[in-house]
Amino acid sequence: MEKRFQTGSLGNWRHLCVDMQRMFAEDTPWHVPWMERVSPEVVEVAGRHPQQTIFTRFIPPANAAGMPGTWAAYYTKWWMMTGEHLPPDMVELIEPLAALVPPAEIYDKRTYSPWVDGTLHLRLQRAGVSTLAVSGGETDVCVLAATLGAIDLGYRVILLKDAVCSSADDSHDASLELLGERFSVQLQLMMTETFLMEAS
Repeated sequence: MEKRFQTGSLGNWRHLCVDMQRMFAEDTPWHVPWMERVSPEVVEVAGRHPQQTIFTRFIPPANAAGMPGTWAAYYTKWWMMTGEHLPPDMVELIEPLAALVPPAEIYDKRTYSPWVDGTLHLRLQRAGVSTLAVSGGETDVCVLAATLGAIDLGYRVILLKDAVCSSADDSHDASLELLGERFSVQLQLMMTETFLMEAS
């Protein structure tokens, strides 16, 4: 059963929207068909609360050369998604999310997790943020990395289960089950409509 907060219990929160970018929404090797399905929910949250929304963008390198460790092998496989081959506008946010910046903010990252270099955490801590509502894609990759990192850093996480998407149904479902059952003290799975009522 979906957990509910008491009215006014969200505290100082931000909407962390993960990688809602053209290269995942359009016809590329990284296309996530579900993105179109969850976009209305993401747009609803970001559109109502643009000043509290941070959009992450996954930025591939120019090429595989010089990438550390297994990232070099990763981008050797996905060479067509590197900056040398991918049109630069494909890293941009999908519309109408792009139009919300500003006041919404963008945070660019080179890895699945947005927490690796510490700058996002520092920004949120300076603003006194304690709760993160997470949306975007993919549930079993970048959303999972963002969520687990946020839990490690002590944030209260609300995962908007109808506003996250994946290209793999089974691992999407498994990720939601894992997060909901094993991290229940630190994380709540919540429908977007419920969250918006709590955030109003």
